[in-house]
Parts: sequence; C-alpha cells; structure tokens
Amino acid sequence: MVVRRPSFAGMFYPDDPSELSTLMDFFLSRAHGVDDCYGVVAPHAGYPYSGQVQASSYSCIPPEFSGTFLLIGPSHAGYPTCTSAVDWGTPVGVVESDGDLCRSLGILQSDEAMIARENSLEVQMPFIRHRFSNAKVAPVLMGYQDYGSAMDLAARVIEALDTYSGDLRIIASSDFSHYIPDAVARADDQYVIEALNNLNTDEFYKRLVEKKLTACGYGPIAVLTEVCRYLGATEGRLIEYATSGDVTGDFDQVVGYASIAAV
Repeated sequence: MVVRRPSFAGMFYPDDPSELSTLMDFFLSRAHGVDDCYGVVAPHAGYPYSGQVQASSYSCIPPEFSGTFLLIGPSHAGYPTCTSAVDWGTPVGVVESDGDLCRSLGILQSDEAMIARENSLEVQMPFIRHRFSNAKVAPVLMGYQDYGSAMDLAARVIEALDTYSGDLRIIASSDFSHYIPDAVARADDQYVIEALNNLNTDEFYKRLVEKKLTACGYGPIAVLTEVCRYLGATEGRLIEYATSGDVTGDFDQVVGYASIAAV
C-alpha cells in the first residue's frame, strides 16, 4: 500500500495529532451548516486563517458518512488533470483512496502528481479523516480550469457515476479573492458567489471574468456545480464567508474563504 506523506503538517496545520484533533474539534464545535448536501466548496489555506470556514463546509455532511469524497482541487504546481489511488497520510490517520472510482473517471493516473507538494488536496485530508473516520477519497487535481475543461471533467465524472453504486459527496477545494483590500474582496466574492445560488455555471464564469476574480479553484467549483445539479441539487447555499483579515487584523491585503453547500 502506497501512502502519501503529508507535506504541510506543521505549517498549514499542526503536526501533533492531539493538537490537530483539538483544533479541528474547536472549529467544528462552532461550525454551522445544513443537515446534508450533495457537495461543498471548502477553502484550503492554513487552518488558523480558513479552518473555521472549512469546518462549516464539513459540518454540512453528517459525521456518520462512510462513503467516498470526490475531492477536486486546483493544481497549483501545473500538473495536468489527473487522479491516483495512493492513500493519504495525515497526523490523525490514513485516508484510504477509492481506487475503483479513481480508475473509472477515465483521466490520467499519476502517483507523481498526487505525491507532489500540493495544498489544495492535502489540507482537506485531516478534516476528512477526523470527522469521517471510515470514509474514502477519490482525489482529482485539476489542471486547466477554463469552461470547456470544466465541462469535460464534469461529463467524465457524471459518466463514471452512472455505474457507481457507492455513497458519494463532492468537495471542491478553493479559496476566493487573493491579496486585495477586504472591502473589495467581500463585494467581488459575494457577487460571483451569487451566481451559484441557482447553480448557474455559465453566469459563474461570466462574473469571474467580469471581476477578474482570483479564486484559485474556480474549475473545481464549476465541476461540483454541474455534477451536483445532475445528482439533484437545485441550490448553492452560502454557509459562511470570511477573510484572512478577520484573523490577522490586516484588511489591506486579504484572502477570501467561502463555504458553499450544493443542496
């Protein structure tokens, strides 16, 4: 069994299991969400900055969930769209990959890309392991995030799900505006997020371009929107929004974080 070792433990989140569990429990105790959903958008910054919003994302899924998370994150390092059945090590235990679902997606299989240093997927794994101890994950790194690439990946996921019998939730890993004044980030992010109220992917891309929004995982969000609508979702509900300024007190250059549930 190949297990990927964490690259960001001790940086983005604590590497001590007890400290990490205590921190995630603290965030989850203050989180609010919906009873269940088809999928959620979750941020992937360091836990001191985005952990509370991330916890609100995972609070939208019952803790007894024991199926598979299709986890889609942007490839910051430039790898093409790919997946892999390697398992994921975290300080609080190993997250097992759903190899069957990974292989059925019909995209490039790359252990190299999964093992590489990439926070968009790794930062989600401790929360998954901690809150859903029996769940598996099918991780996808998304390369090109243009509209056509998002529609292609969504179509591949939908085709795979036609023959998939397991219980599934989708996680799109993304932060929103990067390094702009707090007031601008809040206004721009809200405007773009509103396009997801009715899971309108076309309008979402239109507003991204209009505002030149620097959301790093807009492609994964679009895939989530398309697949969740196929599964039966009718609404993208904003659960929580915050910026790094809420933690640091520096409102001149912030990063925006949003928890959005497809219900």
